Amino acid sequence: MSDRPSEFSALPAAHRNLPGASLRRARLATMALFFMAGMMYASWGVHVPTVRDRFHLNPAMLSVALLAVAGGSIAAMATNASWIARVGTRRACLAGGLTMAVCAALILVVPAYWMLVVVLAFFGAGMATLDVAMNAEASAVEEAIGRPIMSSLHGMFSLGGMAGAAVGGALLSRGMPPAVHLTLAGALAAVVLFIACPAVLPHVPHHEHPNADTPKANRWRSPALWALGVMALVALIAEGAMYDWATVYMRDVVLATPALASAAYAAFSGGMAVARFAGDAVRARFGAPQLVMASASLACAGMVGALLLPYPLAAMTGFTLMGLGLANMMPVLFAAAARVEGIHAAEGLAHVAGLAYFGLLLGPVIIGGVAQVTNLPIGLSVVAVCAALIAFAGPKVLRRFKI
Repeated sequence: MSDRPSEFSALPAAHRNLPGASLRRARLATMALFFMAGMMYASWGVHVPTVRDRFHLNPAMLSVALLAVAGGSIAAMATNASWIARVGTRRACLAGGLTMAVCAALILVVPAYWMLVVVLAFFGAGMATLDVAMNAEASAVEEAIGRPIMSSLHGMFSLGGMAGAAVGGALLSRGMPPAVHLTLAGALAAVVLFIACPAVLPHVPHHEHPNADTPKANRWRSPALWALGVMALVALIAEGAMYDWATVYMRDVVLATPALASAAYAAFSGGMAVARFAGDAVRARFGAPQLVMASASLACAGMVGALLLPYPLAAMTGFTLMGLGLANMMPVLFAAAARVEGIHAAEGLAHVAGLAYFGLLLGPVIIGGVAQVTNLPIGLSVVAVCAALIAFAGPKVLRRFKI
């Protein structure tokens, strides 16, 4: 093992005194919450075409509906952080998760388009509240255990997404009505919430400093949070672009078959899932700065390779490397955001996650704009530039603020 000082070497007394059984239950509960969140997000995602057909939406109206989810998420992150810090992660996870579950059941049964937009905005708000709360809980459990677990928890989110998409597709192909599927998904999420939330640790402070109840305005003046937020924004510009443009690149540039184009997207997603379950061990052995630099460098190399060698095998290999490289960006940045001195974990996470969501929205738009002016390979080179920026600046940010 390395003699590098551990980021968990000075744990709060409240963390050290927790019974081992409570920590094990809390970790399992947090894993269940991440899996459930991924399952619910994927269950909604497979029904985007269903929503379009159910409400007879043109592309502009569908874009507004999708934007409502993002808008609700960003609004919740801007306003709910101090409430989460005050009431604790147990109540916040339950409230956010139940809001998301109820809204999912309503998406395909509301009678009017304007109602759909409202429901989707509340769905996004519930998802964001759960996102911040469960990541704050993950940080508390990680500190209490004394070793990294954040990446594997995000891996559970990826597994939940894969399971939600696969099971949803199978049920729909067997004739299950879409509204019934979303209702069942929401009911399952509610069951998981009621079972898991009692094991969540609502009483554990993330840092025992005298300003634990610092007003939320303080997070807007934190250089550390702004630096981490910008890095998260850049990382999700790259990740969002891959979700929306990888298959298009395979079809239009590589000239792959539809099946092979879909396989490239699966390779990217599979690379992310695998790397997240391996990321904790790497972070424990070498540290967060080294993990970020190596991961971003790998992502950059993968994207450059896919663009310079537009052949099916080379492109799929490059997208797999992109998934491996981008996988641990958000877990590491979220773990750092929860440990910024003087800021409650929920406040720090909301700040960084809010900026990251803007990156997720901007990524596909930036790539599309550059591709419109030039071509798609040049547009996707923005992804490689983003990865290179993170490889260069990410370790400096983490070392500078000692997080």
